[in-house]
Amino acid sequence: MIRYILPLFLLATPGAAVAQDRIPSHCRAFAQAPGMEYLQQASFRDAVAEDTVRITYVDHAMFLIQSETVSAMTDFTGWYGNVDFIPDVVTMNNAHSTHFTSAPDPAISHVLEGWAVNGQARDHELDLGEMLIRNVHTDVRSNGPAVREDGNSIFVFEVAGLCVGHLGHLHHEPDDAQYAMLGRLDVVMAAVDGGLTLRHETLLRVMDRLRSSVVIPMHWFGRSTLDSFLDDMEISGYDVVRTGGSDITLSLDSLPSRRTVMVLEPEFLAD
Repeated sequence: MIRYILPLFLLATPGAAVAQDRIPSHCRAFAQAPGMEYLQQASFRDAVAEDTVRITYVDHAMFLIQSETVSAMTDFTGWYGNVDFIPDVVTMNNAHSTHFTSAPDPAISHVLEGWAVNGQARDHELDLGEMLIRNVHTDVRSNGPAVREDGNSIFVFEVAGLCVGHLGHLHHEPDDAQYAMLGRLDVVMAAVDGGLTLRHETLLRVMDRLRSSVVIPMHWFGRSTLDSFLDDMEISGYDVVRTGGSDITLSLDSLPSRRTVMVLEPEFLAD
């Protein structure tokens, strides 16, 4: 199998530690970078180089995001493979059962739930040194035209100088205030089913407004659904790269010079 790894951003950083200072985010700056190199796909247990982030597509809307010493899993359902591994952080959305678990392992240090409780939004800003995790609430549809306020969270992972955003179960285009709170998202994991979440034309507006350099499709139901989204993205000027693997490694100065959809293949973690 193959993965894409992009050149490293070379900055002087302190030696390895439990929690290091992260590179300041440049989420509102437009990064340019050289082309991509091919390397053999690594195990999720392999070391992550300084000043890079590895993103592994696990299943449906669940990703493993790893820096040198911190690991986080998005839209965590509790099952990610028959492996002895506990992430440091999990984020969850409960629009559907495939986006959360009611019984996360108590060994997980930080469990961030992305929906409001009793009408109260839950605003997270967790600083782990190498990685800062924050959320921006959005509403979700519930039982036809009804709306459940703050039922979804867009989780943002500031790591390796990048802003990596997971849109969760996004049902509407963010408003101006939400866009302002998000800022630029260099890398976005976006639901591309085209119906249960956003229609493709709306999702394209979101990607343009966020100025995302890399879009990773998720939440697709069959190859025809994915292919329909990829066709729309190519028509809109995005490059499409089918990696053939489940992970990519990115750094601040290695974002592609053209907006690019990176297609990852979901794969449960395995040793």
